[in-house]
Amino acid sequence: MAGRPQELLHLLTRAERLAVRRVQCVLDEFGCSVEAWRVLDLLSDGRGHNMTALADHAFLPAPSLTKLMDQLVDQNLVYRRVDPADRRRVLAHLTPRGMQRWQLLAREVRADWPDLDALLAGEGLDDLLARLAEALEGRLTAGPARVTTGRAGKAVGRAR
Repeated sequence: MAGRPQELLHLLTRAERLAVRRVQCVLDEFGCSVEAWRVLDLLSDGRGHNMTALADHAFLPAPSLTKLMDQLVDQNLVYRRVDPADRRRVLAHLTPRGMQRWQLLAREVRADWPDLDALLAGEGLDDLLARLAEALEGRLTAGPARVTTGRAGKAVGRAR
């Protein structure tokens, strides 16, 4: 395990970039971006999701998500409907074609990762990473009161 925060950050960043590059190579064959794949993946649960949840899941700012959603609607992969529980919000859902596309992409991505499944079997890496993310989120939201700032004077995190 990395002894210093910068070592952990380096390892996580390297792993994330390599994983995205590997997935993107598979998705390129289908003209799909990683962000679109993430949106389709979240919508595949069939429950419908609002734009905030989709932006968070795809790691996109709202304007970029809006552009992506317009493209997915134009491709007949996604449709939008007013949320019956809150008529001010819009929920996105997969079309039948979108579900077929997601199933194809998920199958192709999984087929490219069998060596990783064998490598990580029983390791609980997903649980460990989820716990790490939760701990970091908790620290950022409930951490010390002093906020650190970057060069532009914008808040970038909390310091001890």
